Amino acid sequence: MNLFDVYPLFDIEITKGINCRTYDKQGMEYLDLYGGHAVISIGHSHPYYVQKLTQQAEKIVFYSNSVINKLQTELAEKLGKASGYEDYLLFLVNSGAEANENALKLASFHTGRTKVIAFEKSFHGRTSAAVRVTNNSKIVAPINEGFEVEFHQLNNIDSVRNSLQKGDVCAVIIEGIQGIGGIYVPDKEFLQKLSIACKQNSTILILDEIQSGYGRSGKFFAHQYADIRPDLITIAKGMGNGFPIGGLLISPDFKASHGQLGTTFGGSHLACAAAVAVIDVIKAENLVENARKIGDYLLEELRKIEGIKEVRGLGLMIGIEFDNPVSLIRKNLLFDKKIFTGVSGGNIIRLLPPLCLSKQDAMLFLKKFKEVLAEQE
Repeated sequence: MNLFDVYPLFDIEITKGINCRTYDKQGMEYLDLYGGHAVISIGHSHPYYVQKLTQQAEKIVFYSNSVINKLQTELAEKLGKASGYEDYLLFLVNSGAEANENALKLASFHTGRTKVIAFEKSFHGRTSAAVRVTNNSKIVAPINEGFEVEFHQLNNIDSVRNSLQKGDVCAVIIEGIQGIGGIYVPDKEFLQKLSIACKQNSTILILDEIQSGYGRSGKFFAHQYADIRPDLITIAKGMGNGFPIGGLLISPDFKASHGQLGTTFGGSHLACAAAVAVIDVIKAENLVENARKIGDYLLEELRKIEGIKEVRGLGLMIGIEFDNPVSLIRKNLLFDKKIFTGVSGGNIIRLLPPLCLSKQDAMLFLKKFKEVLAEQE
């Protein structure tokens, strides 16, 4: 049997990783500035993380959600303190797509409505209830589970208000920072007005922090720059540092009932052990502050480089946009300079490194990046 070929693959076989470095089967070292779509939050093979997973694996048990799992309670308590949402409730799942699907269902159950507002260039997963990427505004796209999605331009509050006033929208879903769409940061004022408009029209505000959360922006959640508190927050990616886990933070305004939501593998003992270890390391090593500090440095230095159209982002979630395709830049960074980066569309380089990225490694990237640009002139 062969693999279903839906991903273009580089001819590189990575066999191990340490901190912000990965190594291929020939022993070649690479600086990892992408971390598997922002999955690696505390660095590859962190010793504390490995220890906690190993200890849990030695007493592996799986009972789904039918028995008490004290690790779930420990994770909820630590996540509440770390994020500033101690009064919210936690529902554990396996991925970001599943988190968003459950968020949309919960919003619909709560409001009795089925229309969803999302934004151009957004991405909220790949499941039946997920919102799809579009470059056209106000497209109503029917999807499974009885939802329909209406797309609006990011930061256009008047357009959103007009739709909300019709009284048929169950939820507005928005990324803390748009990831796959190109690293677009919602305006603080827009998020504040959006939060007010949702409350005025009894509409649920869902903040998708799957890629932008867990300290990546320099705050635990990117929306906290706007000082708002959404009704639902979806999380995944950096939550498990590579182990599949996702979650949904739920306002106390929602009341739970047995059978309301469900998941088979969500909140397993191994997944919770991984997630607890991540929270512990983020706190012990001040990684949220490090993401802010190193991110500010990278953003400042990148904006000094001629030939770049725009640099966007917060913390260690950065988009570098060019007027022309960046495929050769990315290829040369990877094969000549041994640096992993990501792309968005055809003309944006994306940086999503582990939150433990040092200033020395940031400086190394800038040096190699400038060399690549100079070689292409």
